[in-house]
Amino acid sequence: QVQLTESGGGSVHVGGSMKLSCEISGYAYIVAWFRQAPGKEREGVALVYPNLGGTVYADSVEGRFTISHDKYKKTSFLQINNAQPEDTATYYCAADARAYGGAGALDALRYKFWGQGTQVTVSS
Repeated sequence: QVQLTESGGGSVHVGGSMKLSCEISGYAYIVAWFRQAPGKEREGVALVYPNLGGTVYADSVEGRFTISHDKYKKTSFLQINNAQPEDTATYYCAADARAYGGAGALDALRYKFWGQGTQVTVSS
């Protein structure tokens, strides 16, 4: 069983920065951040392999978002830079212990465990 606890959400101005944290209890082969805006589908934005170190980003956030993982703190981070209004959403941390999940790496179906979500609001 994996438990995920997000923190760090809030309000930020356009062009500002914010760092989200996801504390992980249990083993995770892969950790990802998703976001969901009202009326829209959940979108995978970035993932990290905690033990391998590799990362993948959605095109929509490439160059502005950075995902990382601290093995000692057992925490994954999502750094949001140059925030834009379209980044406004509830952000979710997701994890899975399986090496192969039967779906794409940024597909929500790939992940068995989810956090409760944290709201990010970008204002002008």
